[in-house]
Amino acid sequence: MRIKILLPITAIVLTFVLGLLVLTAPTTINAMGGSTPTPTPESDMDMDSGYSVDELAPLAMAYYEGQKVYFVHPEASDPGVAQVLTDMMGTDVVTVPSLAEIPAELLGNVYVFTNGIEDMGPLGFQPDVFDSVPGAENYTPLRAVNLVTWQTDVEARQLVSVEEILAAEKAGELTIEQPGVVVNMPILVWGETHR
Repeated sequence: MRIKILLPITAIVLTFVLGLLVLTAPTTINAMGGSTPTPTPESDMDMDSGYSVDELAPLAMAYYEGQKVYFVHPEASDPGVAQVLTDMMGTDVVTVPSLAEIPAELLGNVYVFTNGIEDMGPLGFQPDVFDSVPGAENYTPLRAVNLVTWQTDVEARQLVSVEEILAAEKAGELTIEQPGVVVNMPILVWGETHR
């Protein structure tokens, strides 16, 4: 009789302890509604691939609403653009022609300067300007390239927001052309506290 009572009590205690362990373990809710363990500093998640981050996809700098953002561009729809980005960053940018087939309403915008102030942009001028960052309702890493060209009779200046670019276009200081090129440009660092 004593064994019969101990087994159910032992099972109840064991179930309770396991339940506490599950409840106190760090977890993340996945897209399917289940949970997966969240890595902790104590967990060994070291995956030595033999590559550094800079060798795989070095970060490039751009602007969003006057603030610096950092991103990568692993793919482009046009082989010429992919080569320019490869030369600029020193890592291969893959050509994916099907990116150009994505409907315009599903794309974000990136403004790339073709002349003006010499700097670190992909064409040798000021850095790119993005129209959204992660967390914004309209954010997507897939971006239609907008080529920004200053008029020859205008003194170029640094523009750090889409609003500034569109105001300069409206004032006749520059032109914007969409060549139909799409680049995958996920933003990895933005704002003061985001990654």
